[in-house]
Amino acid sequence: MEWVETTARTVEEAKELALDQLGVIADEADFEILAEPKQGLFGRMRGEARVRARVRPAPVRPKQDRRRGRRGGATDGAGEDSPDQAPAEPAASRRSRGRAATDAAERGSQPDGPEGGIVMTSDERDGDDTASTGPDVVAVREAAVAFVGGLTDAFGLETTVDASVEGSDIEVRVAGASLGLLIGPGGRTLLAIQDLARVAAQRRLGDHDTRLRVDVAGYREKRRQALERFAVTVADQVKQTGVARSLDPMPSADRKVLHDVLSGIEGVSSRSEGEDPNRRVVVSPS
Repeated sequence: MEWVETTARTVEEAKELALDQLGVIADEADFEILAEPKQGLFGRMRGEARVRARVRPAPVRPKQDRRRGRRGGATDGAGEDSPDQAPAEPAASRRSRGRAATDAAERGSQPDGPEGGIVMTSDERDGDDTASTGPDVVAVREAAVAFVGGLTDAFGLETTVDASVEGSDIEVRVAGASLGLLIGPGGRTLLAIQDLARVAAQRRLGDHDTRLRVDVAGYREKRRQALERFAVTVADQVKQTGVARSLDPMPSADRKVLHDVLSGIEGVSSRSEGEDPNRRVVVSPS
């Protein structure tokens, strides 16, 4: 796993900065203390604390323990009376469907539709008013849940995967313990999983209208709160020093959170520079 390194006046502050960068809580991170401030004359502290941290890897569970139903809906209907009954769709089938959809997207072709027919391309839909509405949002939701569920099985994790639909927005939620492996430093692994889910669900069904998001263990809300605290800290530093600060590259969603917070703080301004994936926020005194 990728390590991040932070410095601050105290070890605890350095750890908090590292957690902000990783976007996880303390229980989901490993720390290494590289340096501690030392007491000098008259009780003053000399030097800074320096800490390395990473997302704690999750233990891989034995494959044979992943066959029983764990997902929302896996024990619906008759399954409620038979708790030991296997899920209606085995994990292997879900993984196979996810791989087939990804392979098809990489080849630039469209796999068969949910009813066995051929999904129209965007050019074909433009000439057919009856197909202009695209696939059912529920079908996209089910395909996304199946793909993410198969992916967590492949990681060997005990999870529950469900999704909510609001208009054209779909949010797939993954719940469980020790899911830091699915998030990664700064949420980069989560973003990669989200991109794969879009390929497996939206493009497989020829969908261009829905907005698909994936969240793991409530990470997005934790990340937003951490970024808001981080923005306030950076703004204070820039105002005290009068020197602009260029932050690490971030995805667009994280940059938006920073810009929103910094726009409400007097004495600083913010802008984005560079090209994705190296685009970053620059905070300047105003």
